[in-house]
Amino acid sequence: MSQPFDSRVGAYALITRDEHLLLTHWNPRHPDFEGAWTLPGGGMEPGEQPEETMLREVCEETGYRVVSDGLVGVHSYWMSPEQRLDSTTRGNHACRVLYTAHVTGGELAVEQDGSSDDAAWVPFARLGSLKRLDLVDQGLRLAGLTDVVDAAATPPERVAEQDVSTEPAGDR
Repeated sequence: MSQPFDSRVGAYALITRDEHLLLTHWNPRHPDFEGAWTLPGGGMEPGEQPEETMLREVCEETGYRVVSDGLVGVHSYWMSPEQRLDSTTRGNHACRVLYTAHVTGGELAVEQDGSSDDAAWVPFARLGSLKRLDLVDQGLRLAGLTDVVDAAATPPERVAEQDVSTEPAGDR
């Protein structure tokens, strides 16, 4: 018999330029976790399509307007109740829709009063030294950039990812 769980669909962008990757620093403002670098993106709003979510979230988190270059893939991530940062007693199944995109306008800016507290173009060669979420590596793999992941000296953080449901979806 299936146990009740939450689910969350998010959309994210893999944006590269001159051997750099655009990342945001996710800060859950939680006493047990100081945050980590991740791909720009986030949860879908009611009625939004995933690509619309990605475009909106990238602008909110980085200040850039982007155009989608296409769907890269979908990655599913399961969090047990113990892994969640929100003390919910249900697991969370996150479905992350990943796109590649390129910048068409705007200027790099840090999100105000949101879940991100920094944004930066990070050289591929520096990714291995960053405290990063697994979503970064998964996105690079799905986009065929496994050499960038393989060159990283350290694995991603083993923490609950940003796909923590803030509004429980109820029993399933």
